[in-house]
Amino acid sequence: MKATDNFYLQQEEPVKGALLALKEIILMQDKEVTGEWKYGMPFFCYKGKMFCYLWVHKKYRQPYIGIVEGNHFNEPFLIKEKRSRMKIMLIDPNKDLPVETIILIIQQALNLYKTGKIKIKG
Repeated sequence: MKATDNFYLQQEEPVKGALLALKEIILMQDKEVTGEWKYGMPFFCYKGKMFCYLWVHKKYRQPYIGIVEGNHFNEPFLIKEKRSRMKIMLIDPNKDLPVETIILIIQQALNLYKTGKIKIKG
């Protein structure tokens, strides 16, 4: 079993369901997006460049999407905490996912790479 599969399977509901849904939403945004296991967590890459990841917040026990280049965004729902460049979007697993908002922020993150604001090697 892959480490990424194991990560999702170890979670308890409703966090597990939310994370699996987030994974599918992220992967559907572009054919160049791939899921990978890096730094002990599920990351998503665009043409090999890490742009977001999924994790569970220790304090709030809620899943979240981490945006690697979060400093490029000013949306009030993105939280910086003590991170230097990343911001996170907390997801309440007991409510319907804010799919439109998730897609919007994922597309904006991808556009940083597509427009060349974030360089891709190769």
